[in-house]
Amino acid sequence: MAGGNYYDVLGISRNADEKEIKKAYRNLARKYHPDVCKEAGAEERFKQINEAYSVLSDPQKRAQYDNLGHDTYTSASKGSYTGGGGFHGGGFSADFSGFGDIFDFFSGGFSGSRETGQRGGSDLLMRMQITLEEAVFGADKEIDVNHTEACSHCNGTGSETKKLVHCQRCGGSGQMRQMSQTVFGQFVRMSTCTECHGRGRVPEKKCTACRGSGHTQVHRKVAVHIPAGIETGMRLRMEGFGEAGDYGAPNGDLFIEVQVRPHPRFRRSGDDLETDIEVSPAQAVVGSTVEVETIDKKKVELVIPPGIQYNTALKIPGEGVRRRGRAGDLLVRVKIVIPTQPKPEVRSLYEKILELEGHSPPDSKKGFFSTFKGKK
Repeated sequence: MAGGNYYDVLGISRNADEKEIKKAYRNLARKYHPDVCKEAGAEERFKQINEAYSVLSDPQKRAQYDNLGHDTYTSASKGSYTGGGGFHGGGFSADFSGFGDIFDFFSGGFSGSRETGQRGGSDLLMRMQITLEEAVFGADKEIDVNHTEACSHCNGTGSETKKLVHCQRCGGSGQMRQMSQTVFGQFVRMSTCTECHGRGRVPEKKCTACRGSGHTQVHRKVAVHIPAGIETGMRLRMEGFGEAGDYGAPNGDLFIEVQVRPHPRFRRSGDDLETDIEVSPAQAVVGSTVEVETIDKKKVELVIPPGIQYNTALKIPGEGVRRRGRAGDLLVRVKIVIPTQPKPEVRSLYEKILELEGHSPPDSKKGFFSTFKGKK
C-alpha cells in the first residue's frame, strides 16, 4: 500500500471533506485506469485507489478506520477457516459508485474479460456478542457460518464436464428481445434470459452434485480476530466469506456486527472505563486508602482525599480501553454510604459530632406528634 494508509493513497489530508476525497479519487482513477495507463503496477495502483475511496467515502467506515488505525482495520477484514479446505479466499472488493462520468471519459468503460451477466456473491451479515473484557483487550473467536461455496465436483462451473457453452436461447447475450408493433412504431422489450438467467452461458452437461447451480451449501467454523477497542455497532468485514458468486465472479463478504454485553462492575465512556467504590462518611471526611480491582483483575491502591464529595471521579491512569497502542483511564466514582443501623458506640460518636457542629440529636423517647406539640 503506497504511503502506508488510505489518506496517502489518495494524496489527501486526514481532515479532507467529502468533496476533496471525491475529487482526488476521480483524478487518480482517470490517471491509473488500466485502459489508459500502461505503466507497470498500474492495475494494482488502481485497486488501491478504489479500496481507499470505498472506505473514506463512507462516513461509518471512515470513522472506524480512523479509530482503529490502518493495520487494525485492514487485518480485521481478513480471516481464515479452521478445518475445511477447498475454499478460495476472496480478493479485493472495489466500490465503483463514483465511476459514472469516468466511464464516459473512457468511452465504453471497462474492457475486462468478465462474461455477460456474471454476478458476484451476496454479502452475509452476522451479529456477535462479546464481553467488555474482549472489547478492551481484543480476542480471537470462532463462529459457525452457513453459506454457499463453489461446488467441488464441478469447480463451480455447474457442468459435469467443467465446460460452459453459449446459451442457445439468447445466443450468449444473457437477454431476450420481444418486439411489438404499436401505433407509435416498433418497440423492443429486453428481459433477462430465463434459460441462463442473464449469464450468457450454460453448463454443457448439468453437474450431478449441484444440479447445475455451481454451488453447494456448507457449514464452516471461521476464525475471527476481535481488535482491541472495538465498540457496539462496529462491523468486521471478512473478504470472500459471503455467498459464492457465479463461476469466475468473486464471492461476497461476511460482515460481523459486534455488540458488547453490559458488565456488572464497569461502564465504558469512549476509551475510559468507569466503576464505583463505596466509602463511609468518616472515610469521606477524613480521607482514606481503598483497594480497587481493575478490569484485568489487578489490585490498585487508591487514595481518597479528605473532604471528597459524593460521585466525585478519581482517575487511575492507563487502566482503560487499549486502542491503537494507547490506553484510556479508569475513573472511580466515589459513593458515600450512610449506615442505616450503626452500632451504639458509632451512633454515640455521630451524636458527639452533631453537638460539635451546633446541632441537637432528636430525642428518641419523644413521639412524632410530641415534636410538633413542643414547637407549638
